[in-house]
Amino acid sequence: MSFMRKNFKVLLLSVFVAFASCSFTTKDFNDPEKDKLLVDLITYVLEKGHYDPKDMDDAFSKAIYANFIEALDPLKRYFLASDMEGFKIYETEIDDQIRNKDLTFFNAVYEKYMQRAEESKAYYKEVLNTPFDYTMDEKIKVDYDQLPYADSKKELKERWRQQLKFSTISNYYDLVEEKNTSEEKKKEATSKGEDFIESENATLTLEEMEAKARKTSMTALDDYYEFTNDLERKDYFAVFLNTVVEEFDPHTNYFAPPDRDRFDLRMSGKLEGIGARLQKKNDYITIVEVISGGPVWRGEHMEVGDAILKVKQEDEEEPVSIVGMRVDDAVKLIKGPKGTKVTLTVKRVDGTIEEEVITRDVVELEETYAKSSVIEKDDKKYGLINLPAFYFDMKDYGERNAATDVKKEIESLKAEGMEGLVLDLRDNGGGSLRTAVDIAGLFIKDGPVVQVASGGKKKEVLEDEDEAIAWDGPLVILVNELSASASEILAAAMQDYKRAIIIGSEQSYGKGTVQNMIDLNQWVKQNELGDMGALKLTTQKFYRVNGGSTQLEGVKSDVVMPDRYSYIEIGERDYDNPLPYDKISPANYKPWDGYIDYEGTINRSKERMAKSDQLRLIDENAQYIKRTRNEAEVSLNFNDYAADIEKRKEETKRFDAIGEYDNRLNYRSLPNEIALMKQDTTLQEKRKRWHKSLAKDIYVEEAVNVLEDLKLNNIRNGKVANIKN
Repeated sequence: MSFMRKNFKVLLLSVFVAFASCSFTTKDFNDPEKDKLLVDLITYVLEKGHYDPKDMDDAFSKAIYANFIEALDPLKRYFLASDMEGFKIYETEIDDQIRNKDLTFFNAVYEKYMQRAEESKAYYKEVLNTPFDYTMDEKIKVDYDQLPYADSKKELKERWRQQLKFSTISNYYDLVEEKNTSEEKKKEATSKGEDFIESENATLTLEEMEAKARKTSMTALDDYYEFTNDLERKDYFAVFLNTVVEEFDPHTNYFAPPDRDRFDLRMSGKLEGIGARLQKKNDYITIVEVISGGPVWRGEHMEVGDAILKVKQEDEEEPVSIVGMRVDDAVKLIKGPKGTKVTLTVKRVDGTIEEEVITRDVVELEETYAKSSVIEKDDKKYGLINLPAFYFDMKDYGERNAATDVKKEIESLKAEGMEGLVLDLRDNGGGSLRTAVDIAGLFIKDGPVVQVASGGKKKEVLEDEDEAIAWDGPLVILVNELSASASEILAAAMQDYKRAIIIGSEQSYGKGTVQNMIDLNQWVKQNELGDMGALKLTTQKFYRVNGGSTQLEGVKSDVVMPDRYSYIEIGERDYDNPLPYDKISPANYKPWDGYIDYEGTINRSKERMAKSDQLRLIDENAQYIKRTRNEAEVSLNFNDYAADIEKRKEETKRFDAIGEYDNRLNYRSLPNEIALMKQDTTLQEKRKRWHKSLAKDIYVEEAVNVLEDLKLNNIRNGKVANIKN
């Protein structure tokens, strides 16, 4: 947007002048001179361009010290306590080193890490050549933050033994389960007189299964070390740079050249892989976003919060464990060309472990677009619009964008006799700010929608200037913990105007910041060091029209309904170094006067929800997930390990009723879409699946109840909304 570009004109000029004379010559892209230039460039841009630049002081230094070491050795199986003593001298010196383009701390940690990583190759080979005794009463602590560094190589080797036994017992359990399941299937087939082909694993003895489980772990680590052998110093330096920039806030990131290319592909919509965004939490690679239209989304394979334990390519016999692996390394194993298959071993949010076979593909952009359904209840018709993202054409905003699409859906729903509208923003991670403002304008006459503050706290108010209203009837907006950024802007504006009732999680995600991608190459003249990469920089902050920020606080629902994420750390407030919540002066706006007894409708909804058995069960499930999610200790005794898995399977059975719920509402597509389905059976199947999920959705059911209440209450009081047909 133009106002974002303006903020960088002075910065671009000053940085260009500062670095115009830089010129280096080298044939090695791992040259320390390039690293020094990158440090100089990045710190200068951070200090001049970041919305709220941090002081580079001793506290800053200590944070980088701890986070960089943890990034390299999260499971504490490389560095010794003596290594940490050696590093200790740098703990408060890193800020000074950064200012002086001194790479002593990075070099010391990197060189020691490479030494310890090389030594560890002997540990795993020796450990995995000896059978594990799963009858021992042994447990492993997996809260690695609380684990001290090993005092000796002997103690470190014992740590490797426990961690390898931990990963191998999972392989062993899978083989035992396959054998047990095979015997059950054989009995069932025999009783039915059917042929049964027994798998090779089902014929193995326990000793053979134990040996095969160890071999699988050995292969996985062989592959892992073969992969890491290809990493260069510059790859580890990129990790260090990200440790530095993420101290400013969690959304400021350094993108090395290949990572920037992947980011550009994602922003252009050309996503190839499984269609999920991953993040490392403790030693697990975890799903933090399922991308609409991608293979994971289409096949309902996984959901946010699931952890990926192993990866197996279609031409491989054994999977590779990615527990403890760097997220970038794990991504390279998981992604792949369109049409190829990958098998992922997944630890579900509720603790159960399953395998998912996913065919990699390019994300179907059509599924990221707005879609709608007519909801029929008795003799009334309501509309639901699902908006997965605030999209727009980056080359031509007028070509296609979320706002124009939502407006078209509203017009089509009105033609069907819609008496109330549900706008579903659940799982919508945001996108274009302009589309959020334009969509808000569909529901109000005119006025401010969001305030944007830049560095120096300069404020700009973005307004809806179009007096036309596409929908002036009852409106409900659905949100959850994953509704972020532009979703929060729209929901907050509609809440402040009292235009809509917000239903969903206690609060939305809480991301109230704007980022810009800055190409670092444009600021270095006569540079012969190769591609410098890019910096994604937080430059602005959003504020509601009432003056409050959506940062950290998000949007608090008018009617709170629990879901499975209710007790999981998943929002902005759960990241390291988020920008703080604050307030500015409110904008001049006039609340909507189209409802009577707006607060009474909210209170009646709360009363209904307090009596709901379904919501009570959902809340119990969320609490169960919280209890079982963060294991601090795991048994390495096979009987105990298997018993714990079986116990979880039994405990989760009572939550099956959540997915069997029927809200007794009827859903149908609009006439134009029904016509398309006659030629497109894939679209027909997608809508059938969507309507089936809506029928199990208690949140949609309550949204319709609220719409009905808003409509009837206005009629009783002699004030009928002017619904255009």
